Amino acid sequence: MSDGFVALVDRSVAFFAELRDNNTKDFFEPRKDFYTSEIKKPAELLAKVLGGEIGRATGRALKPKLFRIYRDVRFSKDKTPYNAHLHLSWTEPQSGAPAWFFGAAPDYLILGMGLMQIDGPALTRFRALVDAQGDALAADLAKAGAEAGVTISDWGPAPLKRVPKPYEQDHPHAALLKRKAFAAHGPLAPSWREEGLLPAVLRNVSAMLPLWKRLRDGMC
Repeated sequence: MSDGFVALVDRSVAFFAELRDNNTKDFFEPRKDFYTSEIKKPAELLAKVLGGEIGRATGRALKPKLFRIYRDVRFSKDKTPYNAHLHLSWTEPQSGAPAWFFGAAPDYLILGMGLMQIDGPALTRFRALVDAQGDALAADLAKAGAEAGVTISDWGPAPLKRVPKPYEQDHPHAALLKRKAFAAHGPLAPSWREEGLLPAVLRNVSAMLPLWKRLRDGMC
């Protein structure tokens, strides 16, 4: 099964490289059946299988999602109609729990985890977590970075310009307090083809488990 998923990633990346350079309906429509049968349907299976594996690693039931290829361009200056990437996510019913995500595109192959947008009471909880356990969060992130190249992601809303009240501007974790999203991701190991996609993904999951647990415990 892992070999099939390796082929799926290679097939997807090649397809999306072409789509990125020809992001038009005229290009996509003649290839829609190929996308559906060779990428979308196998990716739905991958989402289900990985959801089960990550769920066992975390002890949580996760709902898989395959993101649509069609872009919502209603409020975007970029009117290209299609997403030139394969994105999957896994969420749990518990409000505030961090999600897991996988991305395959011509320029990245990643596994990540976090909160893509934090607002309202959740933002208050996140800031309290940073204030109380910022050193531990930083240590968990450093551990994941050493084991799997994990770094904080730029996905999500832009950070605030200033540290929010009641925290001091020179707070030791000012950069985290300014964030309105907190996600971390890392590239799959260069050996992912040889070892298989599932083991490579689970290697990153294992590296991020301490960070995931601390974040989840503080947010739920």
